[in-house]
Amino acid sequence: MTSALSDRRAGTRQRWHEKFLVEERVVPASSRRNLYIVSAVLMVVGLVLFLVVLDSVRESDGLSAIDRPIQAWLEGMRSPTLTVVMAVVATVFGPIVLPIVVLITVVWWGIAARHAWRPLLLAVSMGVGVATVQILAPVIGRHRPPVSSMLIGVDHTSSFPSGHVMGAADFLLITAYLVFSRRHNPVHTVIAVVLAFALALATAACRVYLGYHWPTDVLASMSLSLVVIGGVIAVDTWRTVRVRSSGQESS
Repeated sequence: MTSALSDRRAGTRQRWHEKFLVEERVVPASSRRNLYIVSAVLMVVGLVLFLVVLDSVRESDGLSAIDRPIQAWLEGMRSPTLTVVMAVVATVFGPIVLPIVVLITVVWWGIAARHAWRPLLLAVSMGVGVATVQILAPVIGRHRPPVSSMLIGVDHTSSFPSGHVMGAADFLLITAYLVFSRRHNPVHTVIAVVLAFALALATAACRVYLGYHWPTDVLASMSLSLVVIGGVIAVDTWRTVRVRSSGQESS
């Protein structure tokens, strides 16, 4: 009896220890190099696009010219049914429901997975995204569209970048990458990330449709999300990817 109890305790300690060991995956050197290239491209493209959008907004030229035409076009599409759908999407990816979804995902994943690396990385990267918006929005201080355009309440906070959109994009893109990057078929990863990006775009359109953001607000958020997902890929690759030796490759 005592021996069985000791064995169970030892097994529990072993599993707890393994939980916080970082998982490793062995790939060819070219695969690891490609991951770093993808990471760098995403971060550079995202940062450059964000700076271009920011400059356009501050100077009221360039890309900011798309704001009013797209806003007017989406407002012309308004209908009671579509507004309900958009309101549901906004609620799901809003500041109340989304943090709960993220918390449940991280806790469940952390318990169910053999290693806690990926759920912890998801939690940290989501926190980075939230902090980025909380810092930038009041500093930039851009006004939202007119109150008369807002369909589900009034919001006087700064609109650039959109916290809704960045939260949704970060959660969808990072989760898709962390889940599917371990699959042997890279096509699955690409499909998952494309679908996640499409859902993030739908959330962006939702915020403009409901009258709470200009198109450049959500474009800036999508750009920052590219930087975040690029950083996640870089950190995950650095911490978990090991290069296959020549002997392993030949076998």
